[in-house]
Amino acid sequence: MKKSDIPNVISLLRLLLIIPILWFLLRERYELALILFVIAGLSDALDGYLARKYHWGSHIGGWLDPLADKAMQVSVYIGLTWLQLIPVWLLLTVILRDLIIVAGGVYYYYAVEKVNAAPSFISKLNTLMQILLVIIFLLHKSLIPMPEIILDITIYSVLATTVLSGLDYVFTWGRKAWKVKRG
Repeated sequence: MKKSDIPNVISLLRLLLIIPILWFLLRERYELALILFVIAGLSDALDGYLARKYHWGSHIGGWLDPLADKAMQVSVYIGLTWLQLIPVWLLLTVILRDLIIVAGGVYYYYAVEKVNAAPSFISKLNTLMQILLVIIFLLHKSLIPMPEIILDITIYSVLATTVLSGLDYVFTWGRKAWKVKRG
């Protein structure tokens, strides 16, 4: 293994962490699920840092890192929904947004032009809110009971940023596609 493979190995390990996180989550061992979820988050920061600092980015890493992130997030949201900690409609909204973005991105790439899209501010905020929701709910169930209002605000913040970021992608890339096709 070369040093430049380290970010990809970290992403693969993050993918493997999904199994024990879900195991602990579904066994209602929330504190252990929380610890592993935080480790997964730190590993995401570490692999990105190493790839940027040492120019260890790769084509496979460009796919593997976001795949590991999405797989982790969706898996944990499914687990939280299964345990009835978050509503089904929130899970469906998060998944639908991701499906719309992926389908739109594939269409744009193959039907309009090849481009690498960077996440918008609202998309980054949505990712942050989705991660915070997991941490807040796992903290709530393990160490620090939260007032119901905090849990509700977190749920509706994720809903709002999910819908807004999905609309932002649709309108931004729809407008770009329109201009390219007309131009």
